[in-house]
Amino acid sequence: MYLEQIDGPADLKGLGAEGRRVLAQEVRDALLAKASAHGGHFGPNFGFVETTIALHTVFDSPRDRLVFDVSHQTYTHKMLTGRKEAFLSSEHYDDVSAYSNPDETDHDLFKVGHTSTSVSLALGLAKARDVLGGSENVVAIIGDGSLSGGEALEGLNAAAELGSNFIVVVNDNQMSIAENHGGLYRGLAELRRTRGEARDNLFRAMGFDYRYVADGNDCEALIPVLEEVHGIRHPVVVHVNTFKGKGYAPAEADKEAWHWHMPFDIETGESHPSSRESYAALAGEYLLERSQSDESLLVVASGVTSALDMNPRRRRALGAHYVDVGIAEEAAVALASGAAKRGANVVWGTAATFIQRSYDQLSQDLAINGNPATIVGANGSVWGMSDVTHAAFYSIPLIANIPDIVYLAPTSAEEYLSMLAWSLDQREHPVYIAVPGGPVTHASRPVRSDFSQTDRYEVVRRGSRVAVLALGDFFALGEELADGLAEELGIRATLVNPQFASGLDRALLDELAKDHELVVTLEDGSLDGGFGGRIARHLGATRTRVACFGFERAFYDRYDAAELMREAHLTPDQLCRDVRELLA
Repeated sequence: MYLEQIDGPADLKGLGAEGRRVLAQEVRDALLAKASAHGGHFGPNFGFVETTIALHTVFDSPRDRLVFDVSHQTYTHKMLTGRKEAFLSSEHYDDVSAYSNPDETDHDLFKVGHTSTSVSLALGLAKARDVLGGSENVVAIIGDGSLSGGEALEGLNAAAELGSNFIVVVNDNQMSIAENHGGLYRGLAELRRTRGEARDNLFRAMGFDYRYVADGNDCEALIPVLEEVHGIRHPVVVHVNTFKGKGYAPAEADKEAWHWHMPFDIETGESHPSSRESYAALAGEYLLERSQSDESLLVVASGVTSALDMNPRRRRALGAHYVDVGIAEEAAVALASGAAKRGANVVWGTAATFIQRSYDQLSQDLAINGNPATIVGANGSVWGMSDVTHAAFYSIPLIANIPDIVYLAPTSAEEYLSMLAWSLDQREHPVYIAVPGGPVTHASRPVRSDFSQTDRYEVVRRGSRVAVLALGDFFALGEELADGLAEELGIRATLVNPQFASGLDRALLDELAKDHELVVTLEDGSLDGGFGGRIARHLGATRTRVACFGFERAFYDRYDAAELMREAHLTPDQLCRDVRELLA
C-alpha cells in the first residue's frame, strides 16, 4: 500500500505514473471509509485527489507555500503531509481538523474555513518573500465557487501587479456548495469549452499569464503544467478542470447533496436514518407557501442554501422569487437592502459564521438606511458547527449592537415562524433572526405574533427574589433553572423570555429591581458585548445583583458542546448552586 509508506511530500517524488494512479485510488478508499462513518466534505475532496498529488509531486512543501482556500479540499493534503492515520484508523478520525490548521503541521499555513481568502493570504506571503529576499514558490489554491467572493477578486486584482513568482491554481469543478451563479461562470464555461483558448479570459484581462488543464483528475496531465510554472517569475493562473465527487457514483450524480454529507451506507449512498425535523425545512416550507400569495417575496442565498433549506425543489418552485448571488455575503446584504427599499419582502439566510463577513454592509448599506430586510442566521449556537473557523459565538455582540437592527431570538419552532412572518410583513426595521440551536422544540404556550414593540419582553412566570432572563434557545435552560429553584430553594422565580437581544425592556427591569434580589441572564453566545451585559448596565445603579451566564470571549475549536456548557456553569444543577451562593 503506497499511502501507508508516505510520511511527507518527499515520499511522492519517486513514484511513477502507475504509483500515482494507485495512490489516488488508495486515497479515495480512505476518504470513502472515513466519510461514510464520520461525515465530512465529500465532493470537494474526491474531486481534488489527483491535483493534490500533482502539487506535492512538483512543489516542495513546506518550503514552497501552498495556501488552500476554504479548506474543503484539504483531506488528501493532510494524508500526504504526515496525518494519514486520521483517515486510515477510526480511532484517530478526530485527531485532525476538517480544515487547514498550522497547529497540526508546518504544511498548513493558516486556519481557514471561510471562502475566497487564499489569493490575498498568499499575496501577503509572496510580498513578504520579495521584501525579505526569499525564493520559494507561492501557490494559492482556490475553487471556482470561491472566485465570486469579493476578497478573491480583490486579491487577484492586487496580485496581478506583483511582478514575481505567484501561482494561482483554480480548481474548477463547476460547483459552489450548490450550483454557481453569476456572469463570472459563463466566462469559465467558455474557457472549458475552448480548452482555455476563449478570447474572453478573465485572468488574462486582469494581467495574469494563463495555463489550462482539461483533465484535472489526471496526474500525468497536471504534472507537466505545474513543472512549467514552477519557479515562474510573474503571476500565473493554472485553470484546472476537475469533477466534483469523482470516484463515487452517488456523489458524481448529485454534486450538491454530496458537497458535505452525513455518515452513510457505502453500498447504497443512503444516509443513516434520521427522523429529526429541522428549523431550516420549516422555514423553507413556510416561504414556499407564502410565495403563493406574496408577490413581493424575495428569498436570497449566497452560496449556502441550507439555512432556509432552499433545496432544488423549492428553488424551482420559487422561480423569480429566488436569487443566489454566489459566495458573496457582502453583496447579499446590499442586494437585500436594495430590494427592501424597492418594496420587496426580502429574506436572506445563511450560516451565522458567514454573516461575520458582512459587518460593514450590515451597518452601512442596511441599518443606516433603515430598509426592512430580514436576515436569518443559522448555527450561531453552542450546538452549531464547532470548528474554530465556523463557531459563531459572537452574533449578539456583532449584530445586536448595530443601531436600528432588531435582533430576534426565538425559543421554539412556532416562535421562529411567527417572527419570520412578522418581519416580512413589517416595513419599519431591518431584522435579524437567530435560528435556535439544537433539536427543534415546540411551544407549550401561545406565541406572540406582533413584535413591533421592540423593547418589550415576555414574562412567562411571575415570581419574586430571583428573575431568570433566558434568551432564545437557552430559554429551556431557564425553565429548568426556575423549576430547580422552586424544588431546591423554595423560590418561585420570575421567568422571562426576552425575545429581543437588541431591545431593552427598561420598564420591566425597573419593576424587577423593586422586589428581586438577583437577576440571572442566560445567553447562547459571548458574554462580552452580549445581552447580559446590557441588563447588568441598566441595573447597575440598583440594589439588584445581576449574574450573567454565557461563554467567555475565546476561540473554541472542535469542542464538545456538553463539556463546554459544564465549563461555563450552564447546567441546571450548576446554575442552582451558583444562585444559592449568590443569595447567601
